[in-house]
Amino acid sequence: MFKVISCLAYEHDYSFVVIAAIVCVAGAAMTMRLFDRAARLSPEARFAWIMLSGVACGSAIWTTHFVAMLGFQLPFDAAFNPLLTIASLLIAIAFTAAGLHLSATPPNGMPVETGGAVIGIGIVAMHYTGMSGYEFAGRIEWDARLVEASILFAVAFGALAMHLAARQRIRFAKPLSVVALVLAICAMHFTGMGAATLVPDPSVPVPTKVFSSEFLAVLVLATMAIIAGLTLYAMDAKSQRELVDSFRHAAQHDPLTGLPNRAFLSDNLPAMLERSAAAGKEAAVIVVDLDRFKEINDVHGHNAGDLLLQTLANRLKALTGPGELVARVGGDEFVAVKQDIGSRQEVDSFVRRLVDSVLDPIHNKAKTLSVGASVGVSLYPDHAGDADDLIGAADLAMYRAKRALTDKICYYDRSMDEGRRERSALAIELRHALDRDEFELYYQPQHDMKSGEVTAFEALLRWHHRERGLVAPEEFIPIAEENGLIIPIGEWVLRTACAEVATWRKPYKIAVNIAAAQLTQADLPRVVHETLLATGLAASRLELEITEASIIEDRERALHVVRQLKALGVTIAMDDYGIGYSSLSTLQIFPFDRVKIDRSFVEDVANDSASAAIVRATILLANDLRIPVLAEGVEKQENFEFLRAEGCSEMQGFLFGRPQPLSEIASLVGRETRPAEAPKASTSGVRRIEASGLALSRQSGVA
Repeated sequence: MFKVISCLAYEHDYSFVVIAAIVCVAGAAMTMRLFDRAARLSPEARFAWIMLSGVACGSAIWTTHFVAMLGFQLPFDAAFNPLLTIASLLIAIAFTAAGLHLSATPPNGMPVETGGAVIGIGIVAMHYTGMSGYEFAGRIEWDARLVEASILFAVAFGALAMHLAARQRIRFAKPLSVVALVLAICAMHFTGMGAATLVPDPSVPVPTKVFSSEFLAVLVLATMAIIAGLTLYAMDAKSQRELVDSFRHAAQHDPLTGLPNRAFLSDNLPAMLERSAAAGKEAAVIVVDLDRFKEINDVHGHNAGDLLLQTLANRLKALTGPGELVARVGGDEFVAVKQDIGSRQEVDSFVRRLVDSVLDPIHNKAKTLSVGASVGVSLYPDHAGDADDLIGAADLAMYRAKRALTDKICYYDRSMDEGRRERSALAIELRHALDRDEFELYYQPQHDMKSGEVTAFEALLRWHHRERGLVAPEEFIPIAEENGLIIPIGEWVLRTACAEVATWRKPYKIAVNIAAAQLTQADLPRVVHETLLATGLAASRLELEITEASIIEDRERALHVVRQLKALGVTIAMDDYGIGYSSLSTLQIFPFDRVKIDRSFVEDVANDSASAAIVRATILLANDLRIPVLAEGVEKQENFEFLRAEGCSEMQGFLFGRPQPLSEIASLVGRETRPAEAPKASTSGVRRIEASGLALSRQSGVA
């Protein structure tokens, strides 16, 4: 009889034992590295790495066992059953892969250590299957207690290894998990070998269809080389694919919200439209632009703005189903796509879900963040035949919705394209209006409420187009603001008004509108100062009107500019009061010399109780702050009577006089001589604005 554990000291070739130990440690380290990588991947990508880990671990267990067996030297012939030998390798791979999978993604209620126990069972099954394939002229007798101990070692150390690898709650958890896995393999192997006693029996023949020790050595070496090569190749290939996938994902997804971006939409929208067309269905593109998002950033900071975008993105992702997509294509702009539409009601329902998720306030600590939404919708193939045109149509509808006072959801219609072409043509003509001397100033009087006398005039811009005739300001002013032309045009208005008013014998003040883009200029105070010096107009006769909306863009910057302008001696008026966002605080902070109530409140003041309340409160507040109030748009006698009764100090409107060119009011203002030619804004300034592509606010600075 040969007790295997005693033969370890005498009948073993220690070089094989050393090789077995090296294989065991290297295989365990590779297994834990692959498992750690797999545990950090998504469930979809995890499976391949788990299988790779199982192959590495199972092969290491199998190789360790048979390398050690090759070093076992006996005085009689022995061989290995090929079926059981190969089966033991497959058992090791299958059990370890299953155990690693359970530890990486444990079912509900099952601890990760269960996977380690399964690996331990796999080590046991591999060992005793391999030993049953060890054939010699005799039989093996087993010590039941040592067999039980070997099973306990394998299961306990296997569970410990996966506990350390998966939970990583202590320092050096990763290297310790490798040590635990090595102990699971080695403790099981040598305890199991210690449980075996080889009993020679010459009557037991060695089968002929067996692996010799030499052949097994070659097989083990080949298996080690193949498994190591395949593992390294697979790791490299997977890493390369994942690197490429990560770059592709980063290029096509928004880093802040994780939503698909404009590039993703451009690549995938055409195919989505084709699938809908192939199914005989329609598709919809919905552009959602957030209202008041800039206020969130200005008031609460960019962190709050980022939180709002991330929360909205999560909501939008949660509500999308099959055939639906939401992408973030700009700072506060999203594009949603819905495929396979069977009716208009499906689109309405989808749009309503989008809007409801956006409008729902977000509560963050003591803050409540809320925004509005302007939505444009276009349908394929009714409104456009390709992806770019479809998005463009939805954009047009969104801009119309943004301009609307009530309905913030707008479907595209053909008239929008006609309006866009008309605006584009007008923008081209507007670029040459200064050079062609097509602009003229009209003047509208402002009257004192008590005396009825004229106190000032407001300069209003008119465009005499050589073919179109007189173009209304509400048509071309927004175009000038969108295209950056409002800055040179605004400077022309300022210089022309000051030059003309300087020739009047009567010292009336002149009010000039300042656009939002002008207010954000770094050199606006310098431009005003140079204009006053060049024209000779006293600073006290110039009043600059700014809208509250232009202040909101950058309150600190605007306040700094206003203070510089006040230092020049000019007066500052708040125009369009009442339609802004924070009128009360603005009146407190900014040193206004006059407040102009917007005409939208004045025109209905006699019949609309809400308008009357707003006007009454404005006059009362301004009087308390000792700021004169001027009401715009006074056209009816009953409006005049109401305003006079409430204590309004000045008025302006058709009831007192319409805007007229200088030639019509020359006698009224006491114009002395024909004024010198007004200085024009240089065409280089126009070209400079075009080149810079400035995106300006849609606030009208020149009426």
